[in-house]
Amino acid sequence: MYACWPLPVLALFLSVGLLAQPPLPLAAAIREALDKHPLLAAADGRVSTAQGLLDQASLKPNPRLTIQLENLRGGWQSPYRPITDNDHFIYLTQTLETARKREHRADLATANKELAGIAKDILAQHIAARVREAFWNALGAAGVSAIYDETLKNFAQTVAYHEVRVREGNMAEADLIRIRLEMARLRLAASNAALIAERAAINLQREMGRTLFETSLPLAGTIDGHSTIPPENAEDALNRRAEVRLARQGVAAALANEQLQAALARPNLDLAGGYKRTNGYDGLLAYLNMDLPWRNKNQGNIAAAGAETRVARSNAAAAEAMVRAEIRSAYVAYRLRQNQITGMLNELATYARDTARIAQAAYREGGADLLRLLDAERVRLETELLRVQAQTEFRLSEAAVETAMGVMP
Repeated sequence: MYACWPLPVLALFLSVGLLAQPPLPLAAAIREALDKHPLLAAADGRVSTAQGLLDQASLKPNPRLTIQLENLRGGWQSPYRPITDNDHFIYLTQTLETARKREHRADLATANKELAGIAKDILAQHIAARVREAFWNALGAAGVSAIYDETLKNFAQTVAYHEVRVREGNMAEADLIRIRLEMARLRLAASNAALIAERAAINLQREMGRTLFETSLPLAGTIDGHSTIPPENAEDALNRRAEVRLARQGVAAALANEQLQAALARPNLDLAGGYKRTNGYDGLLAYLNMDLPWRNKNQGNIAAAGAETRVARSNAAAAEAMVRAEIRSAYVAYRLRQNQITGMLNELATYARDTARIAQAAYREGGADLLRLLDAERVRLETELLRVQAQTEFRLSEAAVETAMGVMP
């Protein structure tokens, strides 16, 4: 259908489609990562594997069919009557598991399946945390690039003003060269800022699990202001954090394995019954087989399972301590960043803008020299960049609090 369209028309439609791309908000970025990330798809496969092992562990032992012939002789050993002289046996053997071994195997497989599911939850939390961090870094880098672009636009007016003054003979050409040198320095810094912003956007898409990367990815939102964070509550975080749930489930799996190893120390029973024909006479047979646990009582595996249980309990305690430390550190950093952006940085930005405005007005009136004007502009730019960096760090501290508390979008 599109073959009859000229190439310029197709290019126009493609460019319009790209321009119409909506900005990407943080919630949509996290949702896309959790829905389409390849690592989570691999984690789903491990959960399915654990489910298969659970199904296998719940199966009962199969019976065993035995067909046996005895007293076979060659035809030269006459008289030989195969049907009468041979002994024929047909019987079934069934293993009877004792000490609830099948239930214990199923319990261990269930615990391992839960471990696989929680491991997927951990991966999802880590991916969401990395997407949050990459999003705010990308938004902050875009803000820095925007500040440089705005500074270049304003400074271009200053350059044009000085070019007019040089043409009119009201200013030395050396001062114009100094202005143009400052403009070139700003252009170089702006180019580096644009490169950093583009890399940050690519890193965001990589953390989202994308394989095709868009250039100039528009982002929705602003680094200014702050959002609502959950109250500091270590107990709630311990219940939500997948790392703690994994450690606790590890204890449950270790206990299930310890119970299974204790059950394996009890011998199983092999019951057999069948038919026997000897010398033309029919009969029935039955027998019982069982291991005699004299030397091997599975004591080594039982001891190893007990040690694994103690290790799992220690890991659970260490995981809880780690989460509590992360929560405390995250909230301390958040409050510090909040004080910075609500207090000192706002005042610094106001003073820097006022200083630059006054210096520019004084310079145009002849009350200040060029170096003072350039110095005021540099201070204003550095202060604006510092404000964006601080606001980005504050957003990152918010994300760290949400990650520490186990909050998922």
